[in-house]
Amino acid sequence: MPAPKVLISDALSDAAVQIFRDRGIEADFRPDLGKDKEALAAIIGGYDGLAIRSATRVTPKLLAAAPRLKVIGRAGIGVDNVDVPAATARGVIVMNTPFGNAITTAEHAIALMFALARQIPQADASTQGGRWEKNRFLGVELTGKTLGVIGCGNIGAIVADRAIGLKLKVVAYDPFLSPERAVAIGVEKVELDALLARADLITLHVPMTDKTRNILSAENLARAKRGVRIVNCARGGLVDEAALRAALDSGHVAGAAFDVFVTEPAIDNPLFGHPNVVCTPHLGASTAEAQENVALQVAEQMSDYLVSGAISNAVNFPSISADEAPRLKPFVALAEKLGSFLGQLTDAAVTGIRVTYEGQVAGMNTRALTAAAVTGVLRPFLPDINMVSGPAIARERGIVVDEIKREGGNGDYESVIRITVEAEDMPRDAAGTVFHDGKPRVIEIRSIEIEAPFAPHMLYVRNHDKPGFVGRFGSVLGEAGVNVATFNLGREAEGGNAIAFVAVDGPVSAEVLARIEAIPQVKRVRPVSF
Repeated sequence: MPAPKVLISDALSDAAVQIFRDRGIEADFRPDLGKDKEALAAIIGGYDGLAIRSATRVTPKLLAAAPRLKVIGRAGIGVDNVDVPAATARGVIVMNTPFGNAITTAEHAIALMFALARQIPQADASTQGGRWEKNRFLGVELTGKTLGVIGCGNIGAIVADRAIGLKLKVVAYDPFLSPERAVAIGVEKVELDALLARADLITLHVPMTDKTRNILSAENLARAKRGVRIVNCARGGLVDEAALRAALDSGHVAGAAFDVFVTEPAIDNPLFGHPNVVCTPHLGASTAEAQENVALQVAEQMSDYLVSGAISNAVNFPSISADEAPRLKPFVALAEKLGSFLGQLTDAAVTGIRVTYEGQVAGMNTRALTAAAVTGVLRPFLPDINMVSGPAIARERGIVVDEIKREGGNGDYESVIRITVEAEDMPRDAAGTVFHDGKPRVIEIRSIEIEAPFAPHMLYVRNHDKPGFVGRFGSVLGEAGVNVATFNLGREAEGGNAIAFVAVDGPVSAEVLARIEAIPQVKRVRPVSF
């Protein structure tokens, strides 16, 4: 059998390239190829693996030209430059290195705090320009100030630890941070409004999701403490840049330091040119140590997969053996989709996830299935999460994950997976199974029996079981041109609580959702996607 071949189309260290070769893998190191998509597409068909950083874009067109490709390894956290659904559809594993640059990014955030507090870049430019403006650059001390950390996961917790060492008081807003974890890392858990009111400095360490986009909006910036300084080394778009510029101009915000921007490369930006703004070109992960760590890590992971079939840090598949894969695959899909459904319904902080296995599935590799369930629950809030890192991230945030196995089953189905998400407001639960066609289905929501397949776009409706609901609901969708693929109903008892789980052909607008919610029988409507 010929040795596996890996193409390295972005810059990786010599040591990382040597890892492939030491494992018997033929490594073709062409670090400039990622910038030439046509040249890359012309040769990709001869490789089993593709090792990249951020310059190479993996599109459906490139994947179509790569019939041999088995694994893509991204040296770094984000996989925005990889079409993961397209890779999954072609059976290509996509791996990343989720923890290789956490310290480096945290240190950059701390560096920007000092730069803001002491106006170091401005003072440097002035001094080297021949001006001795000692009285112009009056700074502020960090000691004794309150730092507000928005997002206290891996990187945020490191920033908090460093800040505590610098004698700052740290308050943190993170719906997934448990009170116990907050105590353990020495921060005070608060709601966002309290953080805005108290923080002298704010640093952001959350992923970009629908819930975090413009988390520092014009309204939230107005609620912030006057004279606050803001640092963003996470993702562009977490702060409304135009609103921040206005707050800087008015003096409400004393300064800002940004490493990330809505549009990158950032050639022009509303923040540029303000005397109290410090900007860097997305340097958060740019240290020699971090670049080397992620390069070595991705080379090890890809080699393990190509040589032995072991999978680690895959964003589109759990860590399971080749022998288990065919039997587990539909149940992995079921667990993740059930978890994602419940995660999309949950707005309050998640405190626990309980996964119950009934029947034959209880005898399978439930560790992989639980990882899939946890990933599904958390992915609406943490899009970079994967089935390997999911359980670790849950532990890190103090989320208790429990498994219950009942091999006897419940009699109605050969196998059932039941997930309960405990949140600070209320628990939410759903159950599902895999039929003989291999497709996962929901069989119970909120203890109400229902049978419904999953679809890319769905509407979940809670309603009163009263005459007229179905007709009005259908009319609203029809008038809006929304085509229904499947329509499934369930109820507790006649005239009581009921649910509808409806597959539609595309996303439903906010206006249509508002019209559905206005139907007298409707308690709640939520769009969900899979």
